[in-house]
Amino acid sequence: MSTRFKKSNLHATGQPTRDSRMERRKEVFLFWGVVMIFCWLATPCMSKFNVEKNSLRVISPEDLKRNYDSAIGNFGVPQYGGAMLGTVIYPQKNRNGCESPDAFGTSYESRPGALPSFLLLDRGDCYFALKVWNAQNAGAAAVLVTDDKVEPLITMDSPAEDSTAAEYLEKITIPSALIEKSLGDSLKKALSNREMVTINLDWRESLPHPDDRVEYEFWTNSNDECGPKCEGQIDFVKNFKGVAQTLEKGGYTLFTPHYITWYCPEAFVLSKQCKSQCINHGRYCAPDPEHDFSQGYDGKDVVIENLRQLCVFEVATENRKPWVWWDYVTDFHIRCPMKENKYNKECAEKVINSLGLDSKKIDECMGDSEANAENGVLKSEQDVQVGHGSQGDVTILPTLVINNIQYRGKLDKNAVMKAICAGFEETTEPAACLSEGIQTNECVENNGGCWQDTKANITACKDTFRGRVCECPIVDGVKFQGDGYSYCEASGIGRCKIGNGGCWQETKDNKTYSACLLSQSKGCQCPPAFRGDGVNKCEDIDECKEKLVCQCPDCSCKDTWGSYECNCEVGHLYIREHDTCISLLSAPSKFGWTAVLVILLALAAASVGAYAVYKYRLRSYMDSEIRAIMAQYMPLDGQGDFPNQLRDDAL
Repeated sequence: MSTRFKKSNLHATGQPTRDSRMERRKEVFLFWGVVMIFCWLATPCMSKFNVEKNSLRVISPEDLKRNYDSAIGNFGVPQYGGAMLGTVIYPQKNRNGCESPDAFGTSYESRPGALPSFLLLDRGDCYFALKVWNAQNAGAAAVLVTDDKVEPLITMDSPAEDSTAAEYLEKITIPSALIEKSLGDSLKKALSNREMVTINLDWRESLPHPDDRVEYEFWTNSNDECGPKCEGQIDFVKNFKGVAQTLEKGGYTLFTPHYITWYCPEAFVLSKQCKSQCINHGRYCAPDPEHDFSQGYDGKDVVIENLRQLCVFEVATENRKPWVWWDYVTDFHIRCPMKENKYNKECAEKVINSLGLDSKKIDECMGDSEANAENGVLKSEQDVQVGHGSQGDVTILPTLVINNIQYRGKLDKNAVMKAICAGFEETTEPAACLSEGIQTNECVENNGGCWQDTKANITACKDTFRGRVCECPIVDGVKFQGDGYSYCEASGIGRCKIGNGGCWQETKDNKTYSACLLSQSKGCQCPPAFRGDGVNKCEDIDECKEKLVCQCPDCSCKDTWGSYECNCEVGHLYIREHDTCISLLSAPSKFGWTAVLVILLALAAASVGAYAVYKYRLRSYMDSEIRAIMAQYMPLDGQGDFPNQLRDDAL
């Protein structure tokens, strides 16, 4: 869509005067204020806003020991999937945290071996985010803001349209939470009585984790002229694109983009404001990008591009490549910015064509923005914008929803990745969730307290995003069975191939003996000539010393590893099966050799007879063949004379 840039009220320098800009901004804010009030009164579009919570457990003092709710701050980095234990400190000075870090009068950096410091601050007098920023610079590991009135918990949001706040918002890295006034008063009382207050902040159940796939939504906007929040959105898309596409291609996640629109009250549909900010006769609207109705791009330009990006996702999904959305949004922002007056259909189609998408299908999906009718795509967006189930209404941009729970915290690549990883059922996380920087491998130290076979390099410790589990493994199709902590034992066919089935095995003098029996699905048994438990040891039995073999009168016994040697005196032969020596010249021996000789002679005679029969049959066969051949050329005995008439006739 080509946009005409309106010029009016210009000062001599070519720029709008300050007064004219302020008047236009007031006009825009007044219009959208009326729209929002009408929406509030006439529809349920803002009827529900859910506060996402994490569990706070007081460990000490004893009289406060139990679980409490706390509202996760919408900035900083909540430790999704993890927990943090710390001691609570209520500062003597700067108790609201609004002054500089030096105003606290001390540092809250944790000493080596000590628990992290959780700073307890009072609500009021400045932004929530500023309190947390000052506490972080003073060394606090987390911040608890106690409410100043009795009311349901709210979400501590980042300040909007504040250039000063934008400088520190992205630098906040510690978690924060709002607690109820009653809990705050109880903690202050305990601290005033010089009691040690220890608290565990737990984010492990902040997100549901039902299965091996995470569904998440990103509510965003194509407008790139809305200040720090817009810049933060596009920076997140650029940084997270690679990870998002990898997860989507691997089938680990199901991603859906969404865009917020509002409708214009019927009383204002024909006004110039609605006409410039809305499409489809006031049904779908967006605020003016520059907050100035008289110049720049209009709100309807933003709505149309939002619609185009939704249709890009829809067409890409039909092509089984939904991850192309990330490429389009990133490329569009780079190639078609508002500041360069390229935020239009012509530039968008260049991006679409470069990505190999069908622009005609995208146009068909978008429909007619001038029609006095519903647009199916945008109507669906308005429907899902309203909260359902455990998910509240989407009223803040940007908003990330993971497994139907709204994400709270900084829109940062690693922070969001941690939240997504917390949404997987334990042990089903993709490898990206177990990488350094996302979580700590708890199997590294002391093997996580799980069973392991150091010789075979097999362990029952499985690193997960939330920690570790001790579970007997499956190695090369062989299942190990056990509790995973103290023992795991290979079982089934092929178990002897994996660490010898956990049984004893030793090689000596080029001989190898094993206590693992292929015929058994489990257990270990020392082989013959060995004695032991079959697991840790099997010792060679000295058959000679224990007089188990070679006990004939004329025998001499010598023990070997895994066997023995028994020798008889000269002229005698040792028979192992009968453990006896026999004389080679004895009668029984002569008889035996005679019998052998007779058998050999019989075999020889049989062979000669068989050969004679073979020769006779072969000769008979050859004779019959020769006779048959000769019969074709001359009469043989028993055949009559043939007349020569045939030969004469033939001539």
